[in-house]
Amino acid sequence: MSRRPYLRKIERHWWLRHRRYVVYMVRELTSLFVALYCALLVDGLVRLAQGQAAWEGFVAAISSPLGVLFQLLCLVFATFHSITWFAVTPKAMPVMVKGEAVPPWTIVTAHYAVWAALSLLVLVAAGV
Repeated sequence: MSRRPYLRKIERHWWLRHRRYVVYMVRELTSLFVALYCALLVDGLVRLAQGQAAWEGFVAAISSPLGVLFQLLCLVFATFHSITWFAVTPKAMPVMVKGEAVPPWTIVTAHYAVWAALSLLVLVAAGV
């Protein structure tokens, strides 16, 4: 009897074989851009605390074509991340009411409704 465990060879691109694995990996990649955008916002707060000159430099940087492109890319990835997460939420967080499972479409619809309401609230607060 051999004492060495069986190690199956795994190809580097194993996740490209099935669409659901590709979607999963892309969703995981999008979380990096969400984190980068959060870091950008924190940097903005730091620059705001440093004074007017630092803040104006920050605003100039994010208003540049490269800054706008980065923000649009982050918006697209954050939207994709949210949509794919909402789709999987009923499986990750099954809700029981009076001993019966809530239909998945109800959970997903509730998430979209809250997302729309919060987006509207932000737009109203921003004066748009």
